Amino acid sequence: MKIAVSGKGGAGKSTIAANLVHCFAAANMPVYAVDADPDANLGLVLGLDPVKLGALQPLIELQEVIAAKNAGGGTLVDLNPDVADVLERYVLREGAIRFLKMGGIKQGGSSCYCKENAFLNAVLTNILLDRPEAVVLDMSAGIEHLTRGTARGIGLMMVVVEPVRSGVATALAVERLAGDLAVPRTLFIGNKIRSAGDRAFLLSALPEERVVGMIPFSEKVLERAQRMDITGFRPDDFLPGMDIIYQKITGGG
Repeated sequence: MKIAVSGKGGAGKSTIAANLVHCFAAANMPVYAVDADPDANLGLVLGLDPVKLGALQPLIELQEVIAAKNAGGGTLVDLNPDVADVLERYVLREGAIRFLKMGGIKQGGSSCYCKENAFLNAVLTNILLDRPEAVVLDMSAGIEHLTRGTARGIGLMMVVVEPVRSGVATALAVERLAGDLAVPRTLFIGNKIRSAGDRAFLLSALPEERVVGMIPFSEKVLERAQRMDITGFRPDDFLPGMDIIYQKITGGG
């Protein structure tokens, strides 16, 4: 299953994404955990070794590799470079988890941005369309790493929503973007729920039938997020109700 996780900054999407990754791993399913948000810390939230994470380059910074994959030189861009070797050399493996960092896409006007973006697109295409492993992408709110081509591999857009108006506005914008890219399914997870009023607000503001779960606010989760030196992920690190949400979205419940 290929899942993209998005939402407003600070909504907790990296925490949700990390929990989904560990749900797959706990079921002994190999899973790619892809940090596609330049501002996110998915690897640290996953509990991976900070030293190893620090040594892992974002794919966008592999200038020599990108140049080699675009051997035409000049203004020529190979739109479909072979990147199978990249997924062997630039992935951090921990049990069933395969972690990689995409890095930020280059905007128009940036030097060589076409080659860099074509390279990232090829990596995503390989992971989403050509490989059997599960995939969880921790996206930015704008889901700009996805193109119409790579979006064909996404089976589910999971949108994390805090019970605030700005969070709902972002969630609905992501839903529209996912629809434009023909992502077949979009579901919402309410996060940082403190009261029945928070639940009611989200259920009234979002399509209720597609709200797959509500995660209560947790001081323990906040403390873990603040302490990025924590290595490892234990059973009690799972968010309350995450097992039920996982079963729902994967068809097991």
